[in-house]
Amino acid sequence: MTATVIYWGREVRPAAVDRAAAPAPRPGPGQELAERLEVSPRTIYRDVEALSAAGVPVYAERGKHGGVGLLAGFRTDVTGLTTDEARALFVLASRSAHSALGLDRALSSALRKVMAALPAPHRPAAELTSRRILVDPDRWMAPSRAEPDLAALHTAVLADRRLRIRYRHSGSTKLAGYTVDPYGLVAKAGVWYLVADHRGRPRLFRADRMPGVTVTAAEVRRREGVELQEVWDDLRRSVEARNDEVRVSVRVVADRLDMFTRIAGGYFTGTPVAGDDGWARVELAYPVLGAVRHLLQFGPDAEVMEPPEARAEMARAAAEISARYT
Repeated sequence: MTATVIYWGREVRPAAVDRAAAPAPRPGPGQELAERLEVSPRTIYRDVEALSAAGVPVYAERGKHGGVGLLAGFRTDVTGLTTDEARALFVLASRSAHSALGLDRALSSALRKVMAALPAPHRPAAELTSRRILVDPDRWMAPSRAEPDLAALHTAVLADRRLRIRYRHSGSTKLAGYTVDPYGLVAKAGVWYLVADHRGRPRLFRADRMPGVTVTAAEVRRREGVELQEVWDDLRRSVEARNDEVRVSVRVVADRLDMFTRIAGGYFTGTPVAGDDGWARVELAYPVLGAVRHLLQFGPDAEVMEPPEARAEMARAAAEISARYT
């Protein structure tokens, strides 16, 4: 794309030089450009300095016939990218995330356009990266979940309107109704969440427990100056720092530790420690005591050591299973 040169008295495009022959009346320095872009003259000068520092050949000339312009012949062909920067553009998260939002075709199209615009020396590395690197955020053997209507939710979030949602809480078969002020969507370990305020307090809603979403006519009422990343960080920390979780110490047969990690790794609170007796010690955290029954699938290869109430829960579960098959 050929650069546009803008002077304070007029705007000149290389394809329309003749039309620019009669300059408009010149306002004060920087004023026309500032008005055209709806910013202050101070912002214009600051942005010129930032563009120059980034390697864009933009310059400013003061005086009666001065202005702001780009060096003649400059083209915006993704100039300035290093090889590593070009490769980084093509290491993307799983395309399933884009597909869930209805953006898979748009992603493919965008990457083709970026590839065409890359400087020729960087294209082979970028193309090879797109074929050799794949990021899949889903955990191994993750249970199947109901597919949320992410396309509709995505559209609703971008509308900057309050949402009415129907939501099923964990362990409940009934739907609760909420009117929320959305900040956005977050994909965490293959699960999509709606981050929103409910009555001015941050809340997290799993998209696959949300069968109904209605966009209202009311404008969203977010807390002033608060952005999605900030709200998400606070919510994530609160989930990870729950005081009501059950901490469990387990010993695992060392030869089965890899399999144990693949299946139960999401509950780990630290790194497993291998012993000299053929066992490894692992610390886990479960949301409720009954969830330790999750460890029954490992049979004699895993033993709950602490706390006593967790051992008792495992013993009760084992007794119930034994009774079932007697």
